[in-house]
Amino acid sequence: MRVTVLQETLAHGLSIVSRAVSPRSTLPVLANVLVASDEGRLRLSATNLELGITCWIGAKIEDEGSTTVPARTFVDLVATLPAEQVNLSLNGQTQTLNVRSSASTTDIKCIDAQEFPPIPTPDLDGAIQINVADFKEMIQQVAFAASVDEARPVLMGVLVTVERDQITMAAADGFRLSVRKAVLSTPTQQPFSAIIPARALSELARVAADGEQMIQMVIPKGRGQVIFRVKDVELVSQLIDGTFPDYQQIIPRSYKSRTLLSTQALLKACKQAEIFAREGSNVARLDIKSTGELEPGSVEISATSEETGSNETVVAATIEGIGLLIAFNVKFLREALEVVKTPNVALETSAPNAPGAIRPVGNEDFLHVIMPMHLG
Repeated sequence: MRVTVLQETLAHGLSIVSRAVSPRSTLPVLANVLVASDEGRLRLSATNLELGITCWIGAKIEDEGSTTVPARTFVDLVATLPAEQVNLSLNGQTQTLNVRSSASTTDIKCIDAQEFPPIPTPDLDGAIQINVADFKEMIQQVAFAASVDEARPVLMGVLVTVERDQITMAAADGFRLSVRKAVLSTPTQQPFSAIIPARALSELARVAADGEQMIQMVIPKGRGQVIFRVKDVELVSQLIDGTFPDYQQIIPRSYKSRTLLSTQALLKACKQAEIFAREGSNVARLDIKSTGELEPGSVEISATSEETGSNETVVAATIEGIGLLIAFNVKFLREALEVVKTPNVALETSAPNAPGAIRPVGNEDFLHVIMPMHLG
């Protein structure tokens, strides 16, 4: 293999795929990046057997070939090279990759490409297509609510449901639930649902460039995998086996108090409360003070720490219904508010021991449910 490629192109491609490299694996080849010529371009691939990312980059291919290069060594080396052409040439017998750029020459010991796990080539016929910006926003508004507890693998995933022209994502960790809907550019013939690891979706949001128009998504029959394609990048992830909880049962059907607040004002108050709440168990109290139909109400957000002190902030609010004192995990509340895209937000509550619902005012596509904490 003999290839010439621009340093910044190679560095960009490696930054995309290297997140799928397995840092701790019994298979040494999984710590490597596959580098292969592919129809006039250079293909870079990495996998940890659960997640695989492939990226195609522009290069001048003089001789075809392939090898797998230790990812960390290669990434670190390329980052230090000057922003000019890099010449890669492989000695197939010794599996040594020579990397030349400007005054620098490096030999890297590689592992034969034959040992690298095959990454499936997708048949994108019948793939679902969704706008990149919409899909990235959906992931941002949902994936953070997935669990990180490996004891319940199903909750480490995001339930993705597609029916006709609607796609819905939902994630829950037992303490909160995020649900986001969007419309597909073309309706699908086959409705389906799958549990996709939250990490895989977060990686997809990272590698999908903002300038791109569409992401294609396909779930090949019987393989237990999902494949995403966006321009020159392909991401393959294993699906999570199991049954996702019926999250519709968690969504409150009614409320006794609906509080309208400025998203930014409430977010700022939560950030201040969190400074003190984090010393304990992240409890912040929300005292919703209704003053009647015509007068504006307010919400007092407060947190106390035995070690560091206390904080309270009053935020002006429009309140429909009763006043209420309720406590939430302020970190969860802040994380939900950070993904609300509208200037105002509605907090719907019924009782101190009942879940609260957060809805962006003027946008029906997003809903976040958060469990209350004991007032103590």
